[in-house]
Amino acid sequence: MTDKIYARAAQPATPINFDVPAHACDCHTHIHGDVEKFPFFAGRVYTPGPASPEEMAALHQALRIERVVIVTPSVYGPDNSSSLFGMKARGATARGVAVIDDNTTEAQLDAMHADGFRGIRINLATDGVNNPDVGRARFTAAAERMTARGWHVQLYTTLAMISAIKDLVLASPVPAVFDHFGGLEASLGLEQPGFAHLVALVKSGKAYVKISGAYRSSNLAPDYQDIAPYARALIAANPDRIVWGTDWPHPDSAQLAGRKATDVAPFHQIDDGRLLNQLPVWAPDAEVRRKILVDNPARLYGF
Repeated sequence: MTDKIYARAAQPATPINFDVPAHACDCHTHIHGDVEKFPFFAGRVYTPGPASPEEMAALHQALRIERVVIVTPSVYGPDNSSSLFGMKARGATARGVAVIDDNTTEAQLDAMHADGFRGIRINLATDGVNNPDVGRARFTAAAERMTARGWHVQLYTTLAMISAIKDLVLASPVPAVFDHFGGLEASLGLEQPGFAHLVALVKSGKAYVKISGAYRSSNLAPDYQDIAPYARALIAANPDRIVWGTDWPHPDSAQLAGRKATDVAPFHQIDDGRLLNQLPVWAPDAEVRRKILVDNPARLYGF
């Protein structure tokens, strides 16, 4: 029996062309450990290849980034052990965002806090949830559960869902954090339904947005120029509520015809050096970039 050949996770090809501030943080990454030690969730909708702590360390050395947030992806269900493996490899410069379910106990959450987890993630995108009633119920339950420990609720979703829960976010006792530009589609323009609601939530201070995963919103590789107006609008709304991330190792979670959920989906080959070099285009002011890369993550994740 021959070993499977996996497409390796991308490494930066382009040198960074601006001064990255000390203690900069990549706020959205994943670790996929050895599948024998960290098996995938049977109900997953895609299967990624391996992405190791060593590969992530090389990525961040090239990007001159010290801190990292490791997010448990949907492929593990509520099992956060692969993320914890990555966090322990990184040490004090790592924090985590977990996936939980109704069986997760308060004692387990206490242990996760001690390990460096600072939020939970609700995935309404890969899971295909577009029913506003379901989204509202899941966000409400998550926010209520996180109140006592002060964790945030991270959502991978769409602008339509953000519009449907905006009143809940405004009333929430804990921050909401929207992944990947809130799921906008760059080609639809600044007036697309829901974007104004996202901007208003950021402006209110109740929500953070990750200006990450530009390739999920734009097809204009490698610089994704059409995402720039959205990034600038969000930053202008409230530079204290924006964080940046690579989305490394750039998993392909699309459900493609002929590709089974158990087939390994090759990673997108994204040049994260080129992607980070877009930040000064989006935020020309060095002090604003410091907020995005250092101050906001330190506040949100407790560095």
